[in-house]
Amino acid sequence: MATPSMEDYIEQIYLLIEQKGYARVSDIAEALSVHPSSVTKMVQKLDKDEYLVYEKYRGFTLTSKGKKVGKRLVYRHDLLEDLLRTIGVMEENIYNDVEGIEHHLSWNAIDRIGDLVQFFEEDETRVHALRDIQKKNEEPE
Repeated sequence: MATPSMEDYIEQIYLLIEQKGYARVSDIAEALSVHPSSVTKMVQKLDKDEYLVYEKYRGFTLTSKGKKVGKRLVYRHDLLEDLLRTIGVMEENIYNDVEGIEHHLSWNAIDRIGDLVQFFEEDETRVHALRDIQKKNEEPE
């Protein structure tokens, strides 16, 4: 079972490989604001736990297990961003809010959030009804 820290690394490695075709220690360190030595330690741990294959001086690749987990973590992050955007959270707060909550939700909760986002996406009048409620709640008494 991956820890929240391991999840952050797997998610970032997955994104880098999707975007660039590879992930380097320096890219991961920069993206996660950590020292390269921390990345190397974590990459070795992820290798031991079979999320990736690490070859010293040659880089690494995600295993099928690592790809599956990475894809699911990216989905979770994107879904939570969609939810917060849909319910009207200010754009400048969304990334940090997602980072703060994503590791604390069960996959069951993520599935239900997916249902909720789908509920709003399938009928735009639902979003408008939510906005009306929000406007009413913001009005001074």
